[in-house]
Amino acid sequence: MSDATLHATSQNPDDFAVQIADQVESFLVAVTEVAKGDEPDSAVPFLLLEVSQLMLAGGRLGAHEDIVPDERYEPDPGPEQDVDQLRENLARLLEPIDVYSEVFDPYEPRRAPVPARISDDLADVVADLRHGMVHYRAGRTTEALWWWQFSYFSNWGSTASATLRALQSLVAHVRLNQPLEELDGLDTDQGMGDETLEFEAGRVMAQEIANPLGLRADRADRPV
Repeated sequence: MSDATLHATSQNPDDFAVQIADQVESFLVAVTEVAKGDEPDSAVPFLLLEVSQLMLAGGRLGAHEDIVPDERYEPDPGPEQDVDQLRENLARLLEPIDVYSEVFDPYEPRRAPVPARISDDLADVVADLRHGMVHYRAGRTTEALWWWQFSYFSNWGSTASATLRALQSLVAHVRLNQPLEELDGLDTDQGMGDETLEFEAGRVMAQEIANPLGLRADRADRPV
């Protein structure tokens, strides 16, 4: 058995690599389970929790000094696992609220928001994390950490943080009893102009999605 096998008894739970790998593994397992659709009522709150926890791992990787791989060229991890089925399952599960608006780089002036999908984002993050997990399980711990750190900066970090904002906003709309604006057929294939992007995907109101998402809106009745 590889010394990098998750939860091996010889591993030090305080070791940085072990902690990052455990957080990555937890996220991968959780998203895969949510995508099965067995518990749709708790899908959004559960995803909010899991993405939040993953961002802690990302923050630790981002704050860590640059991780230098042992070899000049990346060892072949083998064929990539297909995430299309995961993406499609999440899209069906999240259909009423899958599309949201995102600004890719808040430091680039006058960048118009663009439409994105939570299902696409989660599938892309899973693909990045799985790639590193292959190295980790093969005992290439430094390679795995390098990949997770590099892809955090180049892709999955910004993708996961955008997804987190979308999930948090959705939960906030429901908990604060603030109806979502009416949607009108927006798709991610549409080109966007300079005006503020508006959600368009049918009449979705907070009170209509509160029960399917396992949330309650009546807590927001207290004045602030």
